[in-house]
Amino acid sequence: MAPRKPNGEHSIYLGKDGRWHGRITMGVLDNGKPDRRHRQGRTETEVKRKLKELERQRDEKRAPKAGRVPTVEVWMTTYLTEIASLKLKPRSLDDYWSKTRNDIVPGVGAHRLDKLRPEHLERVYAALLAAGHAPSHVVKVHRILSRALKIAHRRRIIGENVATLVDPPSSDETETNPFTSEEAKAFLAAAAKRPSFLRWAVGVGMGFRQGESLGLRWKYTDLDGGLFHPRWQIQRLTWRHGCADPHACGARLHRFEPCPEGCARHRSYTRGCPKPCPKGCTRHASACPQRKGGGLVFTRPKTKKSRNPVPIPPPFLPHLRAHQAEQAARRLAAGELWQDNDLVFCRDDGRPIDPRQDWEEFKELLAEAGLDDRRPYDGSRHTAGTILNELGVDMPTIMEILRHTQITQTRRYVKGRSPLSKDAMRRMGEAGFWPAAEPKTGPTETTTETGDTRAARARKRRRII
Repeated sequence: MAPRKPNGEHSIYLGKDGRWHGRITMGVLDNGKPDRRHRQGRTETEVKRKLKELERQRDEKRAPKAGRVPTVEVWMTTYLTEIASLKLKPRSLDDYWSKTRNDIVPGVGAHRLDKLRPEHLERVYAALLAAGHAPSHVVKVHRILSRALKIAHRRRIIGENVATLVDPPSSDETETNPFTSEEAKAFLAAAAKRPSFLRWAVGVGMGFRQGESLGLRWKYTDLDGGLFHPRWQIQRLTWRHGCADPHACGARLHRFEPCPEGCARHRSYTRGCPKPCPKGCTRHASACPQRKGGGLVFTRPKTKKSRNPVPIPPPFLPHLRAHQAEQAARRLAAGELWQDNDLVFCRDDGRPIDPRQDWEEFKELLAEAGLDDRRPYDGSRHTAGTILNELGVDMPTIMEILRHTQITQTRRYVKGRSPLSKDAMRRMGEAGFWPAAEPKTGPTETTTETGDTRAARARKRRRII
């Protein structure tokens, strides 16, 4: 009788099916039973090689968990539902879901995690670029997938994160287009004709994000101390189904066939015709009778530092007090129709201002002021940082006002202006670091001098002769 092998050692035997089989203990399962793995092959050498690889993974504590490895689609659903949802902000989570549904699952969703290869990801990225997506979009898809695979590797579901072996396309930073000082004055002059003037003055003058401006509350506004406390922001979130069967709920809205060529129905859509619904579609939550979690909601700013107080420029304070008194009068006039959200900037009935409506008003003001088109982010946050820099404010102070966590982020927000560069080089020229150069003689003077010298030499030679 063969001696019993010690714990952890593998065993190999020839089965009745004519193939070699090997078994090895990898540890303990969640239920407390031994985790025994089985490998088979045509030869004893092949089975030994497979078992030694398992031993190496076990000793290095990176052996994959027992059980069937999930597909990319199954794991992405698990990751976004159970892991990412605990950490990500709602808008970020919506973006993760969108890119997973539209880009990751159609591209590599059917692959098992342990069968995923770098070339699979490279083909997906190339297809997205060929379809007209920006490199920054592909980079975001890569980061989402890489993060999900990193968690799978950390939990020993897979032995390697293949996304680390792939280089995503290089993505240039979006070119910012903040207002110059003159453009900011023209924009605010156009805004001064509207009741919403103070909202745009705060955005341009203090660098608040759109959601932060629309989410400012009187409770967190200290007019005596001259401080805004941006504790909340307003965002529009995607609705989620609250029913038991999301697919059946959106049955009348499902569209599985692409639009015909020259579709007139979606002519006004900036992104063209929407994509057909995938099989088993669970979208169209906005039409669900029990929908939840969407619409205009108050959310916390992205980082803790974003909630730091911001000093209010003194000239703004009288306008804010007058605005507060005017709003109180409107609240009394509205009576029961007033929806009290304690907002600094709100609609006539107290409801929050829709970010879409706010965006449209910004575009109208640009046209009225005769300014080039740009993003609201450029006209507020980037403008505030740039003008503060032009006024000679140092970077750490601008970083504190914009509430950034890293000064490198602040530098990306501040755009240099050519007048400042010209003035700086003028001062460099006047610094006197180098001696003044002697002026060179002109070409006419040099020619005359050279001609006189030749004539004198000729007369001297004639005398000698």
